[in-house]
Amino acid sequence: MNHILYIDGDFENISWVIQTGESTASQNREHVEIYKNKITQIQSKYVALHIGLFWSIGTYIIKNNDEIKIKLDEEIMYEQLKTNTIIEDEFIKNKIRFINSFIKQRKLKVEYQKIDSKNNIAKKL
Repeated sequence: MNHILYIDGDFENISWVIQTGESTASQNREHVEIYKNKITQIQSKYVALHIGLFWSIGTYIIKNNDEIKIKLDEEIMYEQLKTNTIIEDEFIKNKIRFINSFIKQRKLKVEYQKIDSKNNIAKKL
């Protein structure tokens, strides 16, 4: 199955949209207290990616061996996830480690794509 995943996050909220064929599932959540107004916007977007993947597998939208195009509107995230860019931020390192192990564990075929912020449909949530 093929999916497209859009993610967004700020200091208070995270959101994600998963398109699969003709169906669309979306979620918008307030950060848990330990993150709310305590993490950067980039860190928040990593939380959205982490939870969006986890949620979509838990709700059986994404299954083992599925293909996912992850649309990113932050150049730095695109670079960090697509290449082996050196990252100093331990929070982001841990999120990437978890995301990558989750992808490997579920045998997902992931393609990261850079998009313009105005085309990020998760922002509208």
